[in-house]
Amino acid sequence: MTATRTASLMWVRVGGGMESVPDRKRHGPADAAFPPPGGPWEPLALGGRLVGWAEHGGLAAARRSAEIGARLAEEERTHLVGRLGHKLRSAVLALQESARQAAFGRPELLETVFEQAQEVGRRAAALEAAANAPKERPRGVVLGAVLNGAMPFATRRMPDDAAVLGSEPALVEAFTRLRDWLGGGNLQVAAEAVGAWWKVSVCSDPEPAPLPVPEMGEPLIRLIVDTHLNGWLDVGSDGCADVYLPAYAGR
Repeated sequence: MTATRTASLMWVRVGGGMESVPDRKRHGPADAAFPPPGGPWEPLALGGRLVGWAEHGGLAAARRSAEIGARLAEEERTHLVGRLGHKLRSAVLALQESARQAAFGRPELLETVFEQAQEVGRRAAALEAAANAPKERPRGVVLGAVLNGAMPFATRRMPDDAAVLGSEPALVEAFTRLRDWLGGGNLQVAAEAVGAWWKVSVCSDPEPAPLPVPEMGEPLIRLIVDTHLNGWLDVGSDGCADVYLPAYAGR
């Protein structure tokens, strides 16, 4: 739970975290027990749901915070979809050119065509993950079951009954992409209950190398975690990432 001190007049909820307005600092997770720095702040709530923090509370401020948060979330999603779409088009053009050359006298390029086709598939899958919200309603999901598929070779330290509230396909997508982003090193995963959240820490040794398409790393994972799972992604500079996910009430 970190944030940079700011003189902003308001923090608005974006997914499961907070962003300051107007300077767009991040803080999380979104929880009345974890106010942002720089206060004093008053919590803003609509229908019992925390939607922001401000110097002065009230229904009008809460509605404004909710509107700004929804707009920021959509702007971030639209920007990422646009960037991923651009990267997909670039990969398709490269594939088309290689296929043309392979068809007209350069059969040695067939292996390149195959590799480029796989890259097109990866970029298309990333674009789909960013563009489409989960169709499955949130439910209680055991973290261990998710990690069995997404990070089968990771060293894990967590309670057997650790369960979160979310879409299981989105959870698998998030942790699979987190694994790919952190690289093929030794992954260590630890989970602990923090208030109404499960904090899942994933570390890689050695630290990961940059992805060929940076948008398929932290930006896409953040969108899935923050928006699709109503959680919060906190990335450090030491090859580690903390994923805060709403705890399942039945845990």
